[in-house]
Amino acid sequence: MARVTLPSQLRRMIENVNLNILWVAVVAYIFGAIPFGVLVARTYQVDIQKVGSGNTGATNVLRAAGWSAGVVVALADILKGGVPMLIARALGMPDWEIALVGFFAIVGHNYSIFLAFKGGKGVATSYGVIAFSDIGLGLALLPIFIAVVAITRFSSAGSMITSFCSIILAIAMQRTWWEVLMMALIFTLIMFRHRDNLQRLAAGNERQFNQKNTTPVPSDTAKPVTEPEPKAE
Repeated sequence: MARVTLPSQLRRMIENVNLNILWVAVVAYIFGAIPFGVLVARTYQVDIQKVGSGNTGATNVLRAAGWSAGVVVALADILKGGVPMLIARALGMPDWEIALVGFFAIVGHNYSIFLAFKGGKGVATSYGVIAFSDIGLGLALLPIFIAVVAITRFSSAGSMITSFCSIILAIAMQRTWWEVLMMALIFTLIMFRHRDNLQRLAAGNERQFNQKNTTPVPSDTAKPVTEPEPKAE
């Protein structure tokens, strides 16, 4: 049987893996899993997992508890992606390991151990990972997200289009192959987490970015959520 030969650069990366990545990745996952959306929404007497989409991210919090709560959660979720990477950088890990640590933080946010492996859709945390690993790319992506949301009024469209643009920009800006791969992984995860949004966008039932929503989580998230009918007098 022929032996499988790995590319020399990939082989050197595997041989030089810093064992610190094991515990830092665990810390990153746990830090990413902290449900800031649940905690902040609770101060507004809102159980965020039982309203709107049921997601714990900033958009659902904004719709259910208002702008101030949404902004706080967005900033906290961005830091969830960035802080573990700062720790990894302080430990002297190579750039590709730092990016991998950030990816574990995104997974922690999306599949939180504190919420029975449920969570958000990873948009703000993914942006934190991108911005803290490559500030130039992060700054380039921000106006794209703002423009798409302003035009379409859908945060889901902004998230999916911006994550796709991250791959294109990483290639255009001649970033390393591992950074392009990381953008592709983030895009794949965001698209997977937004699969219900894609169905609603296609059906014309997607909620707009700032559309207030305090209705219960539907049993089928692909169906539109409507406000209850007023009772007859």
